[in-house]
Amino acid sequence: MDGVLSADLATLAVRELGRLMPMFLWVAPTGHIRAAGPTLSKVCGAGPLAGARFFDVFDLTKPSPAATMEDLARLTGQRLQVRLRHGARTALRGQIVPLAGAEGLLVNLSFGIAVAEAVRDHRLTDADFATTDLTVELLYLTEAKAAVMEELAALNRRLDTARNAAEARALTDALTGLANRRALASALARAVDAAVRGRRGFALLHLDLDFFKAVNDTLGHAAGDFVLTRVAAVLRAETRKQDTVARVGGDEFVLILPGQVDPAQIDAVARRIIEGLEAPLVFEGRPCRISGSIGATISCLYPVPEAERMLNDADTALYASKRRGRGRATIYAPGLRLPEDRRAPEPPWLGDEDG
Repeated sequence: MDGVLSADLATLAVRELGRLMPMFLWVAPTGHIRAAGPTLSKVCGAGPLAGARFFDVFDLTKPSPAATMEDLARLTGQRLQVRLRHGARTALRGQIVPLAGAEGLLVNLSFGIAVAEAVRDHRLTDADFATTDLTVELLYLTEAKAAVMEELAALNRRLDTARNAAEARALTDALTGLANRRALASALARAVDAAVRGRRGFALLHLDLDFFKAVNDTLGHAAGDFVLTRVAAVLRAETRKQDTVARVGGDEFVLILPGQVDPAQIDAVARRIIEGLEAPLVFEGRPCRISGSIGATISCLYPVPEAERMLNDADTALYASKRRGRGRATIYAPGLRLPEDRRAPEPPWLGDEDG
């Protein structure tokens, strides 16, 4: 009979049927499940399907609700949509074929477009599908896509890490690990912009080491490098995370202190730095003694703060400290001037973007 499967064939080929149709159900006229494909049994998972009532396991949602075997039989040849009543409530699609001899119905189910979710939720592999099922090809494609996406993600992570490292190197002084001139220029531009907009003022400090040349001349450049790394450690210890500390020359450093506009507080920071620099240092058993002179200026001293002018004024205050005997800090005030032979139009490193 057309459209009717022989019951003998179904009985003899249950195991083979499971290989060809791993999502099949043989439903007896009583509504009880006589046999089920291995993959469908795996998906249901609550226990053996054989012996359970079809309507206790599945909820028929389309094309129309059904509650009896007669209702189910009338849907022969139509596309079904069913859902598991328990557990993951996986949505399934299928079709019914009646069995000859009033032996019930053969229902073949599949995951349809939800196959990817089903594979994930039920940990299915290609062995859970018929070899002729296009789902196997889809699984291969899904696995290949996942592998490619993971490799691309790993590559992007490596590229991000390399780019961040390169950017950090481009903005870092190689010897001390402090910011370099390029980083200082960017930080100073941001600080000036914030001050101009009235959001937050800042202090600018220019530090020049005292007696550093003597260390290089007497103990060598290795000792000089050792001293510079210790200077960097002092500057980190006496500043905050939000401050910018940059090495801008051999023994010159510039500090930006956002939010610091109180002269007393700025002077206190400068004095702590100088005290730290004057702590005894020993290089290969020989003492290295240095100090530092600091010139500072504050953004609130200017109607409109400008980076170049503030750098020049901090430089003027720095040389005032050196004239007063070194190892001192001076905060710029209007009227403070250098002799003509000591005055420079701008610091020699201003505008130099090399690190």
